[in-house]
Amino acid sequence: MVNATTSETVADHTPADLAGWMAAFERDEHPRWVLPAVDELYPRLLQVDVRLARCHDLTLAEGLLLAHEGRHGSPRNPGAAWARLHGRAEPEDKPPPAKDAQPALFELDERFYSIDQLVEVYGDQQRRIRASAHPDRVTLLVASESAGALAAAEMSNHGLPWSEEVHLEMLESMLGPRPAPGARPAKLAALAERIAEAFGGRSLNPDSPPSVVKAFAKEGIDIPNTRAWVLKEVDHPAVEPLLEYKELARVWTAHGWSWLESWVHDGRFRPEWVVGGVVSGRWATRGGAALQLPKALRKSVRALPGWSLVVADAAQLEPRVLAALSEDRELAAFSTDVDLYAGLAEDSFDGDRGKAKIAMLSAMYGGTSGGAGPLLAVLRKRFPQAVGHVEQAAQAGEQGRMVRSRLGRTSPYPSERWRSLMERSDGTEEEMRKSRQAARDWGRFTRNFVVQASAADWALVLLVVLRRRLAALAPKAEIVFYQHDEFMVHCPADTADLVAGELLASAAEATGLVFGDTPVQFPLEIATVDSYADAK
Repeated sequence: MVNATTSETVADHTPADLAGWMAAFERDEHPRWVLPAVDELYPRLLQVDVRLARCHDLTLAEGLLLAHEGRHGSPRNPGAAWARLHGRAEPEDKPPPAKDAQPALFELDERFYSIDQLVEVYGDQQRRIRASAHPDRVTLLVASESAGALAAAEMSNHGLPWSEEVHLEMLESMLGPRPAPGARPAKLAALAERIAEAFGGRSLNPDSPPSVVKAFAKEGIDIPNTRAWVLKEVDHPAVEPLLEYKELARVWTAHGWSWLESWVHDGRFRPEWVVGGVVSGRWATRGGAALQLPKALRKSVRALPGWSLVVADAAQLEPRVLAALSEDRELAAFSTDVDLYAGLAEDSFDGDRGKAKIAMLSAMYGGTSGGAGPLLAVLRKRFPQAVGHVEQAAQAGEQGRMVRSRLGRTSPYPSERWRSLMERSDGTEEEMRKSRQAARDWGRFTRNFVVQASAADWALVLLVVLRRRLAALAPKAEIVFYQHDEFMVHCPADTADLVAGELLASAAEATGLVFGDTPVQFPLEIATVDSYADAK
């Protein structure tokens, strides 16, 4: 590992107590650590209560820079980066570690060999950042992604406070007592019987979509699949119990008794957060489905006695991001209200908030069906700068070009299959139709990418600013949950107001860092609660 200070000095230390040395150096020198991969090292440091304030993650930085250069998919590890510099074979990235793997604190990684190689990779990354069109933005992106990795490891280490008792009560209330292995819970078994009766007593497996589709076909009803929105359009007595069965079965399989035993220990749920797990920069998780917690399960997220949960949501984040990106001052004027759509409705859609929302979502996602086209035309006429910004991004996608977020996160190029479709200038009418459709589909992706990825930029910067602020002013407070535009802090109850204030200050600081002197407002809706379920 390397420590980079303001003078870019390098030290190579291999003391017997490396963690202790790092703790002392962190306390005395306040460095920015240069680490091969935060997710491999930092969790082990946290186990011995060593915390780092700042770092540069070589693996995450390499992924961002490769994407910026149009090389998505190349190995991102420092060993591969060094090999590329010297024209050598590039080692692949390692798979994620097993959930319960217990490696040594600092085991050698066969992908790179010396601190000199790491220093060389770091220097090359700094050169590539300086050579980018907006080095200040890319610098902020790399720093935030790296600090986000520190926050992610800390969030897993803290864990989300979880009441196993409440969870078990919920499962029994929804599903009945825990079933024997291989059996359905009582309520699912009863619903399965009702479904079979609705089909005249014919045997079928409600967990098998082909079985359900076949059962409807025998009733003279053709359905393409068993998705809820498809079933709701069907008039048949099996639909009601089938929809209920699907909802309860999802709880049983995704968050049932086995999930509780696997993921909740000592009153904490500890998912593994994956920084930049989605191409737009949004986070993902490995195992535990932390980002898909059903509403009923939020009752289980409970603050410890004497503590509180401070939950913050960024209100209608993506329309505000569009206003800031496009520098459309007409649209920015509506950002002063928490409900931006209500203001748009009064201004341009005869007070109909639903129409205003459809128009804005159509602009950002490219939808034109269901009456969206005329509403989008109204929005385009009223806010040409904002709508023009996403339409320009859509055009870039249709032409197979990359687009970037505010800080420089970059969309991938379309696939080779897509390019082969675009090259057919004299194909059949059906081939030309497929070509045009593929172009429009990729244009919708890039249209939304510039907004969603820029929203991810802003949210990530808010998160890492909040982490820094809390470390200075409320060190006992724990960031325990982060999802797109939502943040949760677990803190002593007497510091909840301070934490709420730091959330608001972090949002303001993030706005200035990402968008500069913009008139766009990014309000947070904040709730201090004992249970996550009460925050919504």
